[in-house]
Amino acid sequence: MSEFFPPRILQENLSRTVLLLKRLDIADLGQCDFLDRPAPESLMQALEDLDYLAALDDDGNLSEVGIVMSEFPLDPQISKSLLAACEFQCVSEMLTLAAMLTVAPGCFLPPPHNASVLSFRRDLQHPEGDHLTLIHLYNYYKEHGDGWCPDAAVCPRSLHLADLLRAELLDIMQRIELPISPPTFPDEDCILNLTRALLSGGFLKVARDVDGQGNYVMLTHKHVANLHPSSVYCGRTPPPTWVLYHDFSISQDNCISVAMEILPEMLVEFAPQYYLSNLPVSESRDLLMELRDRLQDTVRSEEEEEVSLKEEEEEEEKDLCCLQ
Repeated sequence: MSEFFPPRILQENLSRTVLLLKRLDIADLGQCDFLDRPAPESLMQALEDLDYLAALDDDGNLSEVGIVMSEFPLDPQISKSLLAACEFQCVSEMLTLAAMLTVAPGCFLPPPHNASVLSFRRDLQHPEGDHLTLIHLYNYYKEHGDGWCPDAAVCPRSLHLADLLRAELLDIMQRIELPISPPTFPDEDCILNLTRALLSGGFLKVARDVDGQGNYVMLTHKHVANLHPSSVYCGRTPPPTWVLYHDFSISQDNCISVAMEILPEMLVEFAPQYYLSNLPVSESRDLLMELRDRLQDTVRSEEEEEVSLKEEEEEEEKDLCCLQ
């Protein structure tokens, strides 16, 4: 008897599917005639995620941001990060990363027990995270071709597909007249701006190390996972406390793959406030809410100080006018 595999629509996140249906002006998803109907909870989760990403307006239709996001053949979170990259002037790097995350996140093949292969791989890694390693890997491929791939146990076909997708994404951005900034990787400002852009769309995929031993709890559903063995952070002591990740696989050894260390302050800055408020009750949520309150108090104090200084200047101008 042949093995049965459930349809992908019953297994995957439906945000991309729902975004496309909204673009086709199919408003009532409950009446949509799916070949294999997904669970209502999955559809509701997709709508909630799109709302967090500002892809929907108050009536549940596509917003202007959502319409632009639907132009890209990408996961909506990556599309949102690509749009944010226009603001943070790291479009070239985000185009590369969007392509690599979509078709080549697992381009590293299982390595043989070969010291030279492992050494080559370490040379390709970027110490500040797996996302940056993917950019470095793509740039190395563009500069040197794919002849080196067997020496690093890297799949050349994945890199070729990423190159094709990146060109397609660039064409889309040019067609809809989005600004395209030149590459500046690996400058520190570029890495900071790239992190901001990633968090603008990827805040839904953040995890926190709760014990200093690399046991990460997902903020949204409280699953516990470890870093994938291929991560640049594996073996680091202590591991990063907060990470943005690309994928989470449920298996005997739950893993999060393609991770980047982030500061919780950045998550509070770029995630919608109502998203933080709606997180499941946990120590991580409490820490973020406390941090948000402190940051809001700081902003409020700065605004009050600015108003006070402005009033003092106005009083001084009045006194000067009276003297004249």
